[in-house]
This record gives sequence, C-alpha cells and structure tokens, in this order.
Amino acid sequence: MDILGLRAILIGGASGFALATAERIVAGGGSVAILDRERSAGAEVAARLGGTWHPTDVLDFDGIAVVVDEAVEALGGLDVAVNTAGGGKAGRTIGRNGPFNLDDFRAVIDLNLVGTFNTNRLCAAHMAYSEPNADDERGVLINTASIAAFEGQIGQVAYSAAKAGIAGMTLTMARDLGTLGIRVNTIAPSLFATGLTAGVTDEMATNLTKDAAFPRRLGRPDEYAKLALAMIENPMINGDTIRLDAGTRFAPR
Repeated sequence: MDILGLRAILIGGASGFALATAERIVAGGGSVAILDRERSAGAEVAARLGGTWHPTDVLDFDGIAVVVDEAVEALGGLDVAVNTAGGGKAGRTIGRNGPFNLDDFRAVIDLNLVGTFNTNRLCAAHMAYSEPNADDERGVLINTASIAAFEGQIGQVAYSAAKAGIAGMTLTMARDLGTLGIRVNTIAPSLFATGLTAGVTDEMATNLTKDAAFPRRLGRPDEYAKLALAMIENPMINGDTIRLDAGTRFAPR
C-alpha cells in the first residue's frame, strides 16, 4: 500500500510511537487523523501535520465508535489504523499486601487488549467497504504489544498478559480479515524513549539496556515508525508480530 494519498488513523497519536508514524505518513504524502485523550497535545499535533484532531478515550468503548466514524469522515475513507494506546500497573501475583488486585488486572486488560480489539473491529468495518487497490488491499491494522508479552519481568503479570493477548490475536485477526483484503500486524518493542522512559538519564538508560545485543540504548520512536511504514508498504507482511528490541531479552527483574 502506497503512502502517497494514504488515509490513516493514529490512536495515541499525540505522542510517542503513533506521533512518529503520523509524521512519516504525512512526509510521504498521506493524511492523518489524530486520536488521543482530551488533555493530550493532539490539537497542536494535528494542526502541525495538517490533520484532524479527535479527542477520545479508548476505555470509552461505545464513545470511541462515534469518534472513529468522525475521523473516517474527515479523512474521506480509511486505509491504515495504528494503535499505540496502552499502559500497565506493576504488581506481583502475590505481593506484600496479598493477591494482585483483580480490578487492577481487569483495568490493564481493558486498556491494552480490549481497547485494541475494539478499535481494530471498528476500523476494519470501515475498511471492509472501501474500494481495494491494485493488489486487492483494503487496509492495514498495526497494533502495539511489547517484548514483555514473551518474557515478562517480575511484577508485570497484568501487562504481560495484556500484551500477549495482542500478539496472540494478530494472526487470527489477519485470517479473519484476509478475505476482505485487510492485513493485521503487531510491533513488540523493547524499551523506547517514550512515555515514562522519555526523561530517564543516560546512566539509567545504560542500566536499562545493558542486556541488549546492539545498540545498547533506548529505542527511538522514529524506529518504530520505520517498521510501521514497512508493514504498510509491503503486502507480504501479514499476521506477524515483529520484535523491535535490539536483541534484548528481559531478565526476571
């Protein structure tokens, strides 16, 4: 799928991975709709990129359907959706204060896994009725897991479960949507300079990335964006969860 003329929704698009991907799409001649929380920098980002701004909350499972409809209408159709919304709450299965709080576990699953599936199904519904391109493609869905899905550290039980769920549904969803010409892929990053890690010191970054093969540094959001664009442009990348981790394998702690 060509970037020129591409119409993309970026969920979590006001910062980090999704922002970097939006910037590359716009640089390549595509157009973007930025979806993020009301208190984010989404309005400023959309204005800078010549896109549209749609405040939302992925945990508002019904309300986001209306927002996706509005974003697709503003774009004049939908070719790509990139979902980077997520987060976690640390805690051991059994900690000092007893078992991990079940409401906290559900909240992490809702934010990461249920929120991702919900936006995927809503965006795929719009793609399904669009005209296919010359390769019979109608759209691409890109989701965000984590290498914690495969070797979660102590205290990451909820986050690991949620991200493993995203990785686990990737191939199945690709098979579900294959007859419609919609591809589905997932990126599983290691530690990147986004969110809580954006402001770490050089010393802290060195310690956090000491187990990487090379390069031993935090990843950069634009490196995520490069992989996302490769997934968009190459029709043979489908049903895959690709690690973006510099050879990192998380130790237990």
